[in-house]
Amino acid sequence: MKQLLLLITLIYSINVTAQEPKKGLFKTLYEDFLKYGTIYGAGDVSNSIEAKENVFFVRTPPGASLYDIPVLVDDTPDYPFDYRYGFGIRKLARFSYERKPKNFYDGTEEQLAFRAPSSALKGLEYQIHFEKERFRGDHFDNHRIFLKHTGKYHIVKAESREVSKINLKYQSAEVRARLPIGKKFSISAGAIYRTHDRAYGYNPIEIWLNETQVYDDGNGNTFEYPLNPWYSLGFQYGYSDHYTTYTDSQTGEEVSDWIWRDENGEIVAYSDLQFREDVFTELMNRYNGERWDLLDSFGEVAPIVGADYYTYKGKFWLHAYANYILPYHKYVQGDKEVSYLNRNNWGLGGLRQDSEPEQWDDYSAGLSLGWKINKNLGIFMEGEYSKMWDSEIFQSTIGLNITLK
Repeated sequence: MKQLLLLITLIYSINVTAQEPKKGLFKTLYEDFLKYGTIYGAGDVSNSIEAKENVFFVRTPPGASLYDIPVLVDDTPDYPFDYRYGFGIRKLARFSYERKPKNFYDGTEEQLAFRAPSSALKGLEYQIHFEKERFRGDHFDNHRIFLKHTGKYHIVKAESREVSKINLKYQSAEVRARLPIGKKFSISAGAIYRTHDRAYGYNPIEIWLNETQVYDDGNGNTFEYPLNPWYSLGFQYGYSDHYTTYTDSQTGEEVSDWIWRDENGEIVAYSDLQFREDVFTELMNRYNGERWDLLDSFGEVAPIVGADYYTYKGKFWLHAYANYILPYHKYVQGDKEVSYLNRNNWGLGGLRQDSEPEQWDDYSAGLSLGWKINKNLGIFMEGEYSKMWDSEIFQSTIGLNITLK
């Protein structure tokens, strides 16, 4: 990432030097970096979500018995008010059909400059934004650092983004050669570097449960059986089981089964089945979370191609774009064994030794179309679809405007 950011600065510096060799450093910095940019600080405050109904439980008062009048406790969640505040600087060009969303910038704006391969204007665009947020009592740190330089024959872009509330965190950088075909269409091709914190396709608990070992009975017979019986996960987290015979209070029958206790000796399940249904699911999620936390971020490089088509005639516009990341991914960071390349290569006994890394396709496409048929009637359509690793993101809007006079 640092090297590619340096490359962006280098390309920009060469471009400025070639065009204006006599400008001073500060004048060049202002006119080409700061001029027409916007420095902003903004925030918002809103009331938090409220429960539809209050939640109560009862508690036995000190010194009282179970059958005395209990104390009623209101356990309804009470969240403090939500807020968000941030600051930044931005210089992003809008296509002719795009309108400024509000009378001011606050850092939450989404423009096609972030997603479409080419931009509305040639040159440097950027947004550097940092913010803090409180949502339902939890605190989050968010940021977006976006740099893009579009020339007649090149596109260089880098982005680092974190939206903690939805567990979104990634970095990407790309360098492409660009070929304009006429005034409306262009194609591009190059390489992209991306990171992802989430271990897509890697399920630690499934791998742990599928580990096996071989037993030899000494007579030439071998048997394969689980190395980690499912219930042994409870032992790892301080639970213990005890085979007990007791009388069922409901039926009066004598029952023999494994009773499970937590690390404090409290009974949590009266059978293996109850433990598996009520406790084991939580332990699986806990195990996965702990294993995922041990992993470093993943980083991979792949070739990328793209295309843009844009026409604007005042009453009609059409903007279509697409990006395709080819299935030639190479991991340069992170544990390659648990990378997305091996998502389907795990089975009984662990990672299959004869398996081959499995490549994949990632792509995105978007469309914005508008037509003002006459003074009173207009239609519009917008949409975008993205597929990245295991994630699919899509949104679309279609509308009809009728102005009454």
